[in-house]
Amino acid sequence: MKIDLSGKSALVTGSTTGIGFAIAQGLAAAGAEVIVNGRKPAAVAEAVERIGRAVPGAKLRPAVADVSSAEGCAELAAAVPEADILVNNVGTFEMKEFFDIPDEDWQHIHDVNVMSGVRLSRAYMKGMLARNWGRVVFISSESGVNIPIEMIHYGVTKTAQIALARGLAKLTRGTGVTVNSVLPGPTMTDGVREFLREMAAESGKSIEETAGDFVRTHRPTSIIGRMAAPEEIANMVVYVASPQAAATNGAALRVDGGVLDTLA
Repeated sequence: MKIDLSGKSALVTGSTTGIGFAIAQGLAAAGAEVIVNGRKPAAVAEAVERIGRAVPGAKLRPAVADVSSAEGCAELAAAVPEADILVNNVGTFEMKEFFDIPDEDWQHIHDVNVMSGVRLSRAYMKGMLARNWGRVVFISSESGVNIPIEMIHYGVTKTAQIALARGLAKLTRGTGVTVNSVLPGPTMTDGVREFLREMAAESGKSIEETAGDFVRTHRPTSIIGRMAAPEEIANMVVYVASPQAAATNGAALRVDGGVLDTLA
C-alpha cells in the first residue's frame, strides 16, 4: 500500500515533540503539507528543521499558538484558515491521587485535551464538509477506556475525546469526511522518558528497565509487554488520514499493544 497525501494540508497540534512530532513527520513523508504547531517559536522552528532533515523536500509551515485557550485556537485558525487533515494531538497528563486534584487541575487538563479539539474541529470541519473531503483524528488513549486510578482526570478527558470523535463522525454522514480517534497505549514520548528518568534515578535501574517495570505493574494486560515508539502510533494516524481509510469513520482505533482486554 502506498499512501500519497500530495496536495493535502495537515495541521497537527502539539507537534514539536513525541507522538505529535512523529505524526507530523509521517504525514510529511507521505507528501502532505504539514503545519507544525507548538507554543514556543524556538521549539516549532527546531521541529520544522528536524523534519526537514529527515524528509528532504518536505512541505512544512510553522504555526505558533497555545491551543489550550479559546484565544490561542482562534489565533491558529486565523493563521491557518483551512486544513484537509486535522490531528487533535495536543495533550497533557500528570499522575496525581484523585483526592489531591483541585478544580483548577481538572479545568486545565480539560481545556488542553478536550476543548482544543472541540474548538479546532469547529473551525476546520465546515470547510472539509464543503469540499467533501477531510480527516479529523483525535489522539485519545487506552486510558479513555481503562481509566487509570493514578490519573483519573486524564482518563476522563480521553473518554471525552472518544465520545467527541464519535459524535462528530455522525455529522459527516454521506460525505468524504471522516472523524476517528486513535488510542495509543504506553508510549515512549519525551515526556514519558523524562518521567521514567526520575523513577530510574530513584531505583538505580536504566530507563528501559524502568519502562518495562511500569508496563508490567500499571498495564499488566499488555500483550507486547513494552512501551510503543511514537512512530508506531504515527503509522496508524497516517493511514487513517489517507484516502485508503475512507470506510473507517467514527471508530476508536487501538494502538495499545493489547492492553485493553476486550474483543472490540
